[in-house]
Amino acid sequence: MGMTMTQKILAAHAGMDCVSAGQLIQSKLDIVMGNDITTAVAIPEFKKTGAKEVFDKDKVVVVLDHFTPNKDIKAAEQCKSCRQFAYDTNIKNFFDVGEVGIEHALLPEKGIVVPGDVIIGADSHTCTYGALGAFSTGIGSTDMAIGMATGECWFKVPSAIKFNIVGKPSKYVSGKDVILHIIGMIGVDGALYKSMEFTGEGIKELSMDDRFTIANMAIEAGAKNGIFPVDELTIAYTKEHSTKPYTVYEADADAVYDEEYTIDLSTLRPTIAFPHLPENTKTVDEAGEVKIDQVVIGSCTNGRFSDMKIAADILRGKKVAKGVRTIIIPATQKIYLDCVKAGYVEDFINAGAIFSTPTCGPCLGGHMGIMAAGERCVSTTNRNFVGRMGHVESEVYLASPAVAAASAIAGKIASPEELEG
Repeated sequence: MGMTMTQKILAAHAGMDCVSAGQLIQSKLDIVMGNDITTAVAIPEFKKTGAKEVFDKDKVVVVLDHFTPNKDIKAAEQCKSCRQFAYDTNIKNFFDVGEVGIEHALLPEKGIVVPGDVIIGADSHTCTYGALGAFSTGIGSTDMAIGMATGECWFKVPSAIKFNIVGKPSKYVSGKDVILHIIGMIGVDGALYKSMEFTGEGIKELSMDDRFTIANMAIEAGAKNGIFPVDELTIAYTKEHSTKPYTVYEADADAVYDEEYTIDLSTLRPTIAFPHLPENTKTVDEAGEVKIDQVVIGSCTNGRFSDMKIAADILRGKKVAKGVRTIIIPATQKIYLDCVKAGYVEDFINAGAIFSTPTCGPCLGGHMGIMAAGERCVSTTNRNFVGRMGHVESEVYLASPAVAAASAIAGKIASPEELEG
């Protein structure tokens, strides 16, 4: 019986010739990552192991991105503990204010993750790196602590669902629309503890940023991980960003999948997830009249330079609707600087939006965009659970940067096509 792409990576890191779905294995790790919230919890657990040093100073990554710049005293204390731990253990990849970025955009940009890696991160959206052909998954702070101490982690080998991507998307259909369509189709538990494996001729129509977005939200379908094959675009991205050696794994022709779906990109429309689950999807044509109070463009899902460009192209020369707070957050310092150089910041500010330093802030209802009761937000983030971005009586509508920017101008959920004519 053949293995899926994920199973091949796990077998190699477990020192085994083959593995099968449901098997328990102990795997070596290439990267162990945490942020300011989860690392602060992991540190006491790490100390309980008796370890004095992390297993590899080059393979542990700490990114202070959630409540930074610090929003309150508790956040400051969390960051202080992470900072001291990073200094005491001489962690090479420690990112603090001034050089920080949102973790799941920062690690690929810095070349820290590459194809064939096994990566655990104490953040559920660690599955982002599957876009590079790596196995990456979110874990808890206790697993992070043990990973930092030993460089290993136990896994139950996941079974897989195959998504055959075909066709070519229309102008305003992006990776966000693809993954929202899929989650709407299979549900938030449709891939529970499974690997979402993407394949097909249509993948060549998806940019690396599209792939990062799709893999990022695999967890919103309950998946253990999402993963893309390594093609020429992946290799070019890897060589541009990293000098690390990498390994390309391919699924066997006789690999077993629990289910298979075909996604025709040419049939998709800009898609929105209505409150209060990512599976509650409607196309922009079905949205109806939904007035909004806030727009957030950013996050680990859609805070990359291409996302900033889409938003700038739509907002340029226009004004956001009166009463719509429009918050734009680039995912890394490099993206921030690139936006300045490209003139996008001027476009945003002239349109009546604000432009922030990189932070996860509003996505998890932390800071920089918390909502009051009864308010509605169109957001390019990844979750719209009850109370996710503030008051339990607020509402979050997940969408692409194109739909979010168009909605900011219209003052309601809108298609960017409406602004063209």
